[in-house]
Amino acid sequence: MPGNAASVKARRLIRIKTSHAVLSRLSRAGEPHMTGITLTAEQIRNAPAPVRQWIEQEVIAALGLAPRMPAAAPPQVPHLLACSVEDMAGVLEHIRGVLPAVNVLFELGRPGISFGRPAVMTFRLMDILHHTRLSEVGEVMTCLEMINQALTEVKKDASVRFCGFDNEGHCLIAPQTQASIATLWQTMVERQQAARAAPAA
Repeated sequence: MPGNAASVKARRLIRIKTSHAVLSRLSRAGEPHMTGITLTAEQIRNAPAPVRQWIEQEVIAALGLAPRMPAAAPPQVPHLLACSVEDMAGVLEHIRGVLPAVNVLFELGRPGISFGRPAVMTFRLMDILHHTRLSEVGEVMTCLEMINQALTEVKKDASVRFCGFDNEGHCLIAPQTQASIATLWQTMVERQQAARAAPAA
């Protein structure tokens, strides 16, 4: 009932205010105090990257673990190929029959976090897993290796690398590669929209 809901809300607000008052008195008295929040796994997964990083830092501090150091770029990062739109179109042709690999490819067209010199774009493997609805990270890795293999065939060079990995569960690609994937996706969407509009014209 609306009245009951309002009453419950009011009581909750009172409890929160009282809690803050108690914390304030404890702080003035120099006594330690603790407050906390509860988040579901779904809320953490969907939180912005800075929020997830803050949560990770808080957990590390609470457990007394060593502070997290910035991830060192793995040896293969400087050799990641900056792929063009044409390169990505060629890769897509090679993997078109494997829908999970196609989905993983276009996940890497999302804006990522850029860092390092030379710059690389980072994506959490768990985010890719969540967005593509695959069963486990191993399937994501298999798709990425398939994309890597397709790129070597497109470039006719077995030494080129589409992506790399760090020790903290991130996939790394060149920023130009991310931009090329995003452009390829946008081009495909525009072509589909034009094809749908053509019969009406």
